[in-house]
Amino acid sequence: MKHRYILKLGLFLLIVSLSELFAGGGNRIGTSGASQLLIPVGARGIALGGANLATTRGVDAIFWNPAGIAKTQHGVDVTFSHMNHIADIGIEYGAIAARINSLGVFSFHVKSVDMGDIPVTTTAEVDGTGRTYAPQLLTAGISFSRQLTDAIAVGITGNFISETIQDVSATGVAFNVGVIYDNPGGVEGLSFGIAMKNLGPQMRFDGSGLLVTADVDDYNRPPQLYQAKAASFELPSTFEFGLSYSREIDDQNSFLATGSFKHNNFQADEYLGGLEYNYNQIFFLRGGYTSAANIESDDYLYGFTGGFGISYLVGAVTIRADYAFREVEYFDANHVFALSLGF
Repeated sequence: MKHRYILKLGLFLLIVSLSELFAGGGNRIGTSGASQLLIPVGARGIALGGANLATTRGVDAIFWNPAGIAKTQHGVDVTFSHMNHIADIGIEYGAIAARINSLGVFSFHVKSVDMGDIPVTTTAEVDGTGRTYAPQLLTAGISFSRQLTDAIAVGITGNFISETIQDVSATGVAFNVGVIYDNPGGVEGLSFGIAMKNLGPQMRFDGSGLLVTADVDDYNRPPQLYQAKAASFELPSTFEFGLSYSREIDDQNSFLATGSFKHNNFQADEYLGGLEYNYNQIFFLRGGYTSAANIESDDYLYGFTGGFGISYLVGAVTIRADYAFREVEYFDANHVFALSLGF
């Protein structure tokens, strides 16, 4: 009974928050910051087109839906991944999740964005000064997830955000909350998921890079340094819900179909779908597709996704290797490599 009250309270808070999340709509497209929060991690989820909101499990669930972390089959989960993002940007990610007795599952994760060295240019030296700088974008966070009943899991993630671009920087915090409900209505293999992501206060850049030399009228003094005040920006919050259905073909073969809808507060809404074939919990073949509402397919950046995974038990350790690619318009495809260990 207590668990039901907690679940109802959580759902109530999600629904109340929607009024703020959905405000604005299309006229706010492109006005948010901290876009690194939207870069996905996890080869399985990317191969499924990002549609695994209701089926994500274990340490992989940290980015997609924190409720799924509690559904890990191991006492400790560890994962590392590398992603070749657009324009030669590299995404490095690492996470660990551990079950603490009957309390729940705690996890920690770090994601860094490597943009490489960028030439410094000025209005006087448009071809470059000969110097370079390297932006530093980092997201680190902790999560807590708990299985309230055999069917219902809830989770929350708190993220610390850091962005440094030459001589200016900004920091902030963001929160993700989610729920997964397995076998609703007694339908075996059906799962429902809901998540709200990137909820938090506005961020603002500050630092010596905002200092400018200027004269002040009617003051008898030489040019002075003044600091320009940067405008604050909101986080790219999203609301997502999804369904998945898994079915066994025989003792060794099964398939999974999953789909999600993502409302993006600062860009077009997205529809996501994916399929996964599972052979004996050893080999996995995946595919997916992502589309955006009210945007022509040629104008939308992403499209087809695909990948595979191999899982093998060595003693008491489960070793899993996953690969995913994501079609990208105007750029080379994204490639993701992940290695996970379960103890």
